[in-house]
Amino acid sequence: MQVQVNTDKNIAGREALARHVSAVLNSTLSHVSEHVTRVEVHLSDENGHKKSDNDKRCMMEARLEHTPPIAVTHQTDNLDQAIRGASEKLIRSIESHLGKLRDQKLRDRPQPEIAPNPSEE
Repeated sequence: MQVQVNTDKNIAGREALARHVSAVLNSTLSHVSEHVTRVEVHLSDENGHKKSDNDKRCMMEARLEHTPPIAVTHQTDNLDQAIRGASEKLIRSIESHLGKLRDQKLRDRPQPEIAPNPSEE
């Protein structure tokens, strides 16, 4: 699974943040990582140098094999909470999507024909 981290001009420590984001995603997505080819992460500080509530935003977009991307966003007071919140939303979305695909495959699978019981005839 490839992780690409993008930040706006108001976010400092890009290298350390990229390592932190990768560690969080590798931990959170460990049991579905074989389905995920890439995760793009966009970190931003909506208000720049001004101090305000809920101004740190993390948007994650996961690319799964043979399906459209899954995107989530989490906005809060600090970057760590934004990253962890977005990763939790992402795993729930991926698990839901994979569950729907699994259910669809089960429904589409041909059902075996059941022979009539000779004693009932």
